[in-house]
Amino acid sequence: MPVVPQPFPGHDYPQHLPEVDKVQTGGPPPWHDRDVTQRLSVAELRDRLASRGLSLEAGMPEIDDTVEGVARLEAPETRISAVLVCLFAHEGDMHLVLTRRAAHLRHHRHEVSLPGGRCEPGEIPLETALREAHEEIGLDRTTITPLGFLTPIYTLASSSAIWPVVAFASGVPEFRIDPSEVDRAFSVSMSELLHPDNFTEQRWWRESARRKESDGAFRVHFYRVPGDLVWGATARIVTELLSVITEPLEGLRR
Repeated sequence: MPVVPQPFPGHDYPQHLPEVDKVQTGGPPPWHDRDVTQRLSVAELRDRLASRGLSLEAGMPEIDDTVEGVARLEAPETRISAVLVCLFAHEGDMHLVLTRRAAHLRHHRHEVSLPGGRCEPGEIPLETALREAHEEIGLDRTTITPLGFLTPIYTLASSSAIWPVVAFASGVPEFRIDPSEVDRAFSVSMSELLHPDNFTEQRWWRESARRKESDGAFRVHFYRVPGDLVWGATARIVTELLSVITEPLEGLRR
């Protein structure tokens, strides 16, 4: 089978992309015809999440993924997990905290991720996201204000149902990584993520339980970040975040 072509030729990163049956260039980012220069306040971002039914007050959102048979969520082998979509303000822009997973981990080794992990017994995803972010990269929970959620997703590689918790950190975070979990912690601005040169979409044909389009393909998003590549489940979460941020005001539910 052919190896996936480099999403950004000449850009180096440590991840290894899988082999697929066929690859085709995809479409533009969902926000290609929107104003990407707008800058949201924390309150506006909270309101936008609420307009999608993803506020803290609305309670835990139900999983709504592109994986068929997501009823497996109730299966014993499914891992219930959470990640922290942690934003902070710096130099007039909003920044997103990312990590590179350690090379020795069983799943998603060396991939760019959001801080997070498996829920412990009796723990809700909000608690998990805050705890894991503190354990993995030293984020101070007293400086973090949860804002809401993004749509929970299911990942096939690790059989995990993942709840993304959106939060805002006051000040610029100081990272203290746990090398048993993380190789690197860093941040990327919204301006960088929204730049058209840093996004690409591919259409893949390969054996997968993911729901496919009529011709058998499914779409995969990639983001170029300094020294790394964001793709997979993390890219799906980032794409929804950027869609929320760039959504026109008239598109919000009243």
